Amino acid sequence: MAAFLLLPVLVLLAQGLTADFLTTLRSPAVLDALRVSVLTTGAALAVTLGLGTPVAYLLARRRFPGRTVLDALLDLPMVLPPVVAGVALLLTFGRAGLLGRPLEIAGIGLAFTPAAVVLAQVFTSAPFYVRAAKAGFLAFDPDVEAAARVDGASPWATFTRVTLPLALPFLLEGAVLAWARSLGEFGATLLFAGSLQGQTRTVPLAIYSAAESDLAPALVLSAIMVVLAFAVLLTLRLVARKPT
Repeated sequence: MAAFLLLPVLVLLAQGLTADFLTTLRSPAVLDALRVSVLTTGAALAVTLGLGTPVAYLLARRRFPGRTVLDALLDLPMVLPPVVAGVALLLTFGRAGLLGRPLEIAGIGLAFTPAAVVLAQVFTSAPFYVRAAKAGFLAFDPDVEAAARVDGASPWATFTRVTLPLALPFLLEGAVLAWARSLGEFGATLLFAGSLQGQTRTVPLAIYSAAESDLAPALVLSAIMVVLAFAVLLTLRLVARKPT
């Protein structure tokens, strides 16, 4: 099993990390894909952190009607095929979609733009962060927060100085997982944002495009993805071992 899992990765690295690696890395197609991926995944992570953290805290600390259903719905994108997610986004935000026409009247076009890439990445990756963040908020006794409020701390001070530090390892793990999922997103991005070089063509889309013509950029980008994936896994192991 170990040989089966490792051999293709080692072959890929051997083919991608050659003497021509730096030359191919400087090509416009590769640099554009890396730039688009860095910008869009960064934006997607910021949106996920900003919106996902309060949602995770709400699910962990509050009891309200429909909470279980909401929790299950928020996990749904994790099990949907990426292509289905792309179709759903297109039917909702596309030019002929449910919200597409009102947005177009307002002068906002989302489909086949960099914003569409970010939306696709948030849709497919945010549940990973919310799930990890919720586990972090559930990992310690709520009486700790209550004690801080009894001592005179405001709700915001309690959240920023007590809650967030205690849940931080889980939040970091969720953020890394969400970023990695955004980086590898393919199907939803292709359907909802297209594959326009320099605008919406991320690293996975560039690999797919290059594999049909010039294999060298595909090998270089694939090798980069393998290195990044290993870095993500190593980071998760270090975060998990870090004492709270």
